Amino acid sequence: MGSNSSRISDLPKNEYLKKLSGTESVSENDPFWNQLLSFSFPAPTSSTELKLLEEATISVCKALVENNPRTGNLGALIKVFLSRTKELKLSAECQNHIFIWQTHNALFIICCLLKVFMCEMSDEELQLHFTYEEKSPGSYGSDSEDLLEELLCCLMQLITDIPLLDITYEISVEAISTMVVFLSCQLFHKEILRQSISHKYLMQGPCLPYTSKLVKTLLYNFIRQEKPPPPGAHIYPQQSDGGGLLYGLASGVATGLWTVFTLGGVGSKAAVSPELSSPLANQSLLLLLVLANLTDAPDAPNPYRQAIMSFKNTQDSSPFPSSIPHAFQINFNSLYTALCEQQTSDQATLLLYTLLHQNSNVRTYMLARTDMENLVLPILEILYHVEERNSHHVYMALIILLILTEDDGFNRSIHEVILKNITWYSERVLTEISLGSLLILVVIRTIQYNMTRTRDKYLHTNCLAALANMSAQFRSLHQYAAQRIISLFSLLSKKHNKVLEQATQSLRGSLSSNDVPLPDYAQDLNVIEEVIRMMLEIINSCLTNSLHHNPNLVYALLYKRDLFEQFRTHPSFQDIMQNIDLVITFFSSRLLQAGAELSVERVLEIIKQGVVALPKDRLKKFPELKFKYVEEEQPEEFFIPYVWSLVYNSAVGLYWNPQDVQLFTMDSD
Repeated sequence: MGSNSSRISDLPKNEYLKKLSGTESVSENDPFWNQLLSFSFPAPTSSTELKLLEEATISVCKALVENNPRTGNLGALIKVFLSRTKELKLSAECQNHIFIWQTHNALFIICCLLKVFMCEMSDEELQLHFTYEEKSPGSYGSDSEDLLEELLCCLMQLITDIPLLDITYEISVEAISTMVVFLSCQLFHKEILRQSISHKYLMQGPCLPYTSKLVKTLLYNFIRQEKPPPPGAHIYPQQSDGGGLLYGLASGVATGLWTVFTLGGVGSKAAVSPELSSPLANQSLLLLLVLANLTDAPDAPNPYRQAIMSFKNTQDSSPFPSSIPHAFQINFNSLYTALCEQQTSDQATLLLYTLLHQNSNVRTYMLARTDMENLVLPILEILYHVEERNSHHVYMALIILLILTEDDGFNRSIHEVILKNITWYSERVLTEISLGSLLILVVIRTIQYNMTRTRDKYLHTNCLAALANMSAQFRSLHQYAAQRIISLFSLLSKKHNKVLEQATQSLRGSLSSNDVPLPDYAQDLNVIEEVIRMMLEIINSCLTNSLHHNPNLVYALLYKRDLFEQFRTHPSFQDIMQNIDLVITFFSSRLLQAGAELSVERVLEIIKQGVVALPKDRLKKFPELKFKYVEEEQPEEFFIPYVWSLVYNSAVGLYWNPQDVQLFTMDSD
């Protein structure tokens, strides 16, 4: 670092870093800081290079940990950064590239140091390093400055107030990443933190008033998906007097860690992956999710979650209730469009789940949209490619469908939306199909995948709950969707017979040997019978509520009527089989009367005529099938590790040593 262009491998020997971490105190007014902050080295472009950066700077960081209580150099660096940020807005307006570049470099160093400090120290030790008092070295009196609190407030101001220009893009991303690093203490604990330094500073005191503005800014960063400035946008003039500061960088482009997004490496073409086409949007979304999933403080609810739960549409002119803190307004149309476009990433799907589940204003708006296919199709694609997704992403997509299907208006409208040529659905060419029928096909496919691979009861339950919620509103089911409903029942029936046979054989074997432990076939049988009953209830719900709209389902029932024979007298299914048996018997009789060798078209015609003739009072009424998503007790036990796994895997430019991470295992989903 300093006034020579550096390589990562040179950092441990760098004289400026040695002085920063050494035993000598450096005043915040010392010219040394200008020299330290005028550095350039090729930006890391891979996790390997990020690891090298971590390893190259660890000796410097550890030396600073040891010497800072006596020198206070960390505090001096932070004060230099804080003083510069006061002029940052003016510098952006005046296009002062050099000032912003050096300020960015100061923040980059702080972020690197803070990351090591967060990993290696307790909250109490961290606090001591940030409350250094120059007048009496080594003293930590109660009247000393709390630089960590000042730094966080400054970062919030920087994120929310500095205009986003080409020259401020990198420092905006760096500010967000530094906040993520500050919150990363959770990564180094197996248990969920319910009281930490994060809670202390972010949920009370001077940072609290920034809550709604920060959440709003992070949401708009996600909505706008601003790309980084193109290579060559940050060209600094070479100083002819060689006055100690290197303004003409080796690459001719301002380089800090974040140019990894702009350059594939110094001098090479941009190599940006699609999901990171906007690092600002990516980092903003990750920080937003981390903040939203902080646990409540012992004496106060999480204000960031409150803000996410209560914000309204800019078109909504009604006043906010006085009881709602941290309220703000945002353009729902722009938010909806961004959510529809970004569902390929876990974090965007998690944001959609969070808003649908927690913000009633957003949920009401989305359910009233007339273009719901733009939102539903990406969710169905996630489920369709289940084998390529991690289990958490699949769960989030499925729960989103379950929340949507709680609304009868949604269940009706999806059958009115006609789609053409669904190219990603490869099992069968679908030239024309309703959104409702496609949803049924994808959910059934997910159930079948789960039966043969993961065998997760939770996934089964939520898939069936979504189908059950929709069943009374099934309309004009596509013939393939109707076939798949019955095919799933056929698969369940075969599985039931197989488990029943295994249980019988096991029982016979137990009579001849008392020493061998037996598998619990009774439990397996109970689970499969629960699923079969649910499928029968879904079919029954459709027949009793919308028989006249679904001739294809009746056709599929008649074609596979032998499947249902064994369940007519089964004590677990007798009641629910009454209506199904009645429909099969009634239409089978009409087909017999029509004669043999009937074409498909003729059978469907007879079914449509028969629907009118079938006395509706003969169909027994059952309670309406309605399932509501209920978040589990202590949801943070699921969501906090999930969010941090996304940060760990997605936050390009931030590297944590896997050996230090305690919250989750590295090989987990």
